[in-house]
Amino acid sequence: MSRAWQRMLSGRRLDLLDPTPVDIEIEDIAHGLAFVARWNGQTRGDHAYSVAEHSLLVETIFARLSPSAPAKWQLAALLHDAPEYVIGDMISPVKAAIGPQYEQLDARLTAAIHLRFGLPAALPAEVKRKIKQADKISARLEAVMIAGFSEAEASRIFGRPRAGMDDLQIVLRPPAQTRRAFTARHETLLRAIG
Repeated sequence: MSRAWQRMLSGRRLDLLDPTPVDIEIEDIAHGLAFVARWNGQTRGDHAYSVAEHSLLVETIFARLSPSAPAKWQLAALLHDAPEYVIGDMISPVKAAIGPQYEQLDARLTAAIHLRFGLPAALPAEVKRKIKQADKISARLEAVMIAGFSEAEASRIFGRPRAGMDDLQIVLRPPAQTRRAFTARHETLLRAIG
C-alpha cells in the first residue's frame, strides 16, 4: 500500500486518510500555509501571496461581516483553508476536475483540525456561509489587486465589490513573517475563547 501520511516539522506524522487531532499542531499549519501560494503563484509582488496571508484577510473580513460573532467563529474563519498546509491550494477548476475525492479529503482534515482547536467538527451552516462570503470577498480583492483581473472580470466571477471593504489591503510578506502573524492571531483568538 502507498504511504498516505506526511511527516511534519514538529515531528508529528499526519495520516491523510485518517487524520487525528493529536497529530495537528498550529506551528505546522502556519508554516505550511505560509509557503503555499494562492493563485498558483500568479500574483504581482516580490513574495508569493500565501494561503496564510489569505486566511488572515478572510478572518478580518469575517469579523467585519459578523462583528458580534464569538471568537471561536473567528478562529474557524482563520482556519478555513488549514487543510491546505498538507494538500496545497488547488484552484477551483482543478478541485472540480478531481471531484468528490478532494472534498472528502478536505472534510476529514478540516474535522480533525477543528476538533484539535476546540471547534465542532462541522460548523453551523450560517457560520460556514459567512466564512464562505468572506472568502469570496477576499478572492475578489486579491483578483483585482494582485492577480491581474480587471474590475469587470472580477465582478463577473466573484460578484460586485462589497461596501465597507475598500480600505483592506493585500499584504505580501516573507513566509517567516506571515507564519508569525498567523500563529500570533491564532493565539489571540484561543485566549479570547478562554
